[in-house]
Amino acid sequence: MDEVFRTAWPAVVASTARLTGDLDLAEDCAQEALERALRSWPAGEPDNRTGWLTTTAHRIALDRLRREATLRRKLPLLVEPAGEDGPGPTDPLRLVFTCCHPALAPESQVALTLRLVCGVDVPAIAAVLLSGEAGVARRITRAKQKIAAARIPFRVPDDDELPARLDAVLTVVHLVHTAGHRGSATALRDPDLTGRATELARMLVRLLPGEPEPRALLALVLLTEARGPARTDSAGDLVLLADQDRSRWDRALIHEGLTLAVSALRDGRRGRFALQAGIAGIHATARSWAETDWPKLVTTYEALMRVWPTPVVALNRTVARSRLEGADLRGALRELDALAPSLAGYPYLPVARADVLVRLDRPEEAAAAYDEALALTANPVERRFLIRRRTDLLPGA
Repeated sequence: MDEVFRTAWPAVVASTARLTGDLDLAEDCAQEALERALRSWPAGEPDNRTGWLTTTAHRIALDRLRREATLRRKLPLLVEPAGEDGPGPTDPLRLVFTCCHPALAPESQVALTLRLVCGVDVPAIAAVLLSGEAGVARRITRAKQKIAAARIPFRVPDDDELPARLDAVLTVVHLVHTAGHRGSATALRDPDLTGRATELARMLVRLLPGEPEPRALLALVLLTEARGPARTDSAGDLVLLADQDRSRWDRALIHEGLTLAVSALRDGRRGRFALQAGIAGIHATARSWAETDWPKLVTTYEALMRVWPTPVVALNRTVARSRLEGADLRGALRELDALAPSLAGYPYLPVARADVLVRLDRPEEAAAAYDEALALTANPVERRFLIRRRTDLLPGA
């Protein structure tokens, strides 16, 4: 039943928000509908479980509005009538655009999307955002209040509004997928989040078939998902890209992802998602780690730095450069050290430093870097991997 609730949550919240124009009320009614299902479904589940939950949430919402005599006050917020009990096919996407309104701060957009669209609870959102739970809860509350006060409409924007909104939506969907791909404190991957992000990316492509960046985002998501089966071995331990059994990669997802990536890159504008999809495509087409086209990767990272100059991109560019034949490893180490102030708390920076230090034959310093990464890592699968790496460097330590 938990799986049903996780799957149905965004549709129920989105459809109820479309009915009421009130995100707080929609979330409360969706939660109450789930609680009613827990009580009544053991006697027999309905054929259309999402429809049952949505209809129940709608009835709860209308009852509350009537009981509280606020229907007249809520009517101006309605963008369009609900028309049917069941959720509309674009309701989750409408909800994403509402959460990603430019009036909201970027961190609030992410938190609100994770909560309302993906059904992630506040502690898990805090873990994803590397923030305190109380702060995340306040951020979500303030964002809902701002949506209500500004009467932000619950709809996909008109064509002339899309340019100002699309990048934020693409960013949030990508962050949802990244959060799912990185997993949690108990698992290496959260398939609910990655699945939700993939679904939303497909919706965006259908909404904007002529735009390259939604296609590129979907390509990036699919190419990343394709490697999923090889990320762990039979014992459930982490396997790095360099050591993965590439025969376990999902070739159907790779084919679809590459087709979308090539299409997006041919557009000529080469936005940040198109370039990231190109990077994922280079890895996907390499027959082995040794045959990876590192010069092409470096060139693509250089292009990505020009359109999206972030510390994480700089980190990945340095890692790619360090793999070039005759690379200056000491120079790479200096570049990584220079990124420390902007990537404080980011565990993959000390991991990258450890890799370079190992190749420089400085095992004690590499072990210290692994210790730093361990202090920043909660995921048990990643922790086991880091401990093994450290132990291999200094077996007696």
